[in-house]
Amino acid sequence: MQPAERMRSIGTETAFEAAARARALEATGRSVIHLEIGEPDFDTPVNVREAAKRALDTGKTHYPPFPGIPELREAIAADTAMRRGFEPDPTNVFVTVGGKGVMYYAILALVDPGDEVIVPDPGYPIYESVTRFVGGTAVPVPIRQANEFRIDLDELASLVTPRTKMIVINSPANPTGGVLPTSDLERIAAIAIEHDLVVLSDEIYSRIIYDGAEHASIAALPGMAERTIVLDGFSKTYAMTGWRLGYGIVPEWLAHGFGRLLINSVSGATTFAQYGAIEAIAGPQDAVDAMVEEFRARRDLVVDGLNAIPGVRCLRPTGAFYVFPEISGTGLSGAELADLLLREAGVSVLAGTAFGAVGTDHIRLSYANSRENISEALRRMRTVIEPLAAGAPATAR
Repeated sequence: MQPAERMRSIGTETAFEAAARARALEATGRSVIHLEIGEPDFDTPVNVREAAKRALDTGKTHYPPFPGIPELREAIAADTAMRRGFEPDPTNVFVTVGGKGVMYYAILALVDPGDEVIVPDPGYPIYESVTRFVGGTAVPVPIRQANEFRIDLDELASLVTPRTKMIVINSPANPTGGVLPTSDLERIAAIAIEHDLVVLSDEIYSRIIYDGAEHASIAALPGMAERTIVLDGFSKTYAMTGWRLGYGIVPEWLAHGFGRLLINSVSGATTFAQYGAIEAIAGPQDAVDAMVEEFRARRDLVVDGLNAIPGVRCLRPTGAFYVFPEISGTGLSGAELADLLLREAGVSVLAGTAFGAVGTDHIRLSYANSRENISEALRRMRTVIEPLAAGAPATAR
């Protein structure tokens, strides 16, 4: 027996594979510090958990409406109006099983075999994986440290062809932590309108932002709500990764097809979890604010610590909870260094190539771990990297 031919084209998310290798090493008795998984190390806020418990106790255990319960869709629409500057009709809001559901349904609904989707490189690997799975071609737009991890907008425009169907953007970004300013979004919007393209705007980290930066959504720009799919969810902002709740805000013309894909796949997201999500998005936000402030302190700790290690150069991101340091000064590629750090230092990080070819000389670290563990990880990393940097050719430093 053989699997379907399409299975040859589907990729994976390397973070989970790296975490499995790290756990296997831990099982032998080794101490491993996990900086590979993008998961907040905080518990879901108490008020959110209590709301879900109440829902269970009052019988909210039956099938939900397939797009999501009305109260949650209305809360998402109200939150969108407040934070993003445009107010969708709640009927265009769809609650999904995790944020990945939004990207999967969007690409499945819009991309035909042979169509092209412009994806960020480095970027979240599932964009490319799903595009290939449906027969499309993922066209990477390089996002380089030399450009402060912003898209080269002239380069983006040059990649558009008659086969281009969609542009994917992610701000704040995984893996770089970069945040697109409004001026960049305006140029991307102009390109999309000129060429009649759809934009998938992954805004899952929109609440995790630092230094007075403000999140801007491309969907709020003139002419863009009708051609933008906004992806967000509850996993990152509210430390609800295990609840598996995301949401998409889609143009009216896509709502019917988006809903059909939901019906044909999961029927609907878990009912009682959705009642917890209402409390998350509409209730007190103190826990979110405290979490973001702690992430900011960890960001400064990890950036300063990495830049103190010879052979490493790290920008200070303004969003998400990742850093993407450049490590060519070690004389190794990111993949080689990630492997060495796990084996020799017990520090689990990701190779930059897990996110695209531009990441060859990078590694990604998640600082969703305690300051104590981050400090120890930096100490261990220095013991491995410093001798490498001392012996690396001058051109690599």
